[in-house]
Amino acid sequence: MRYSWVIVCPWLKVSGMAVFPFILVQSEKLKKDLVLINHESIHLKQELELLIIPFYVLYLFNYLINLWRYRDHDQAYLNIVFEREAYRNESDLDYLGKRKFWVWIRYVQ
Repeated sequence: MRYSWVIVCPWLKVSGMAVFPFILVQSEKLKKDLVLINHESIHLKQELELLIIPFYVLYLFNYLINLWRYRDHDQAYLNIVFEREAYRNESDLDYLGKRKFWVWIRYVQ
């Protein structure tokens, strides 16, 4: 699953972000970063599976639980279940073609 709606947002504080149905990137150069685009495309697939709004609720809830657990923003972010799946598979550019439905659930700690 590839998404062609990649939008450059120079004001973005991170390299990339998936906001269904768009992928926002910080620079024109990042539009060509296949690993970043694949990472964000994994998030778009997760968002679709959870019917979009519940994804954002679960993402925030998981982040807040992790923040309480780790007391550190970076650790809280990296241990969000959705990020764990995306980071683990971002380099596999064929991942979305073979990814199973709701596989992100396997990354719950």
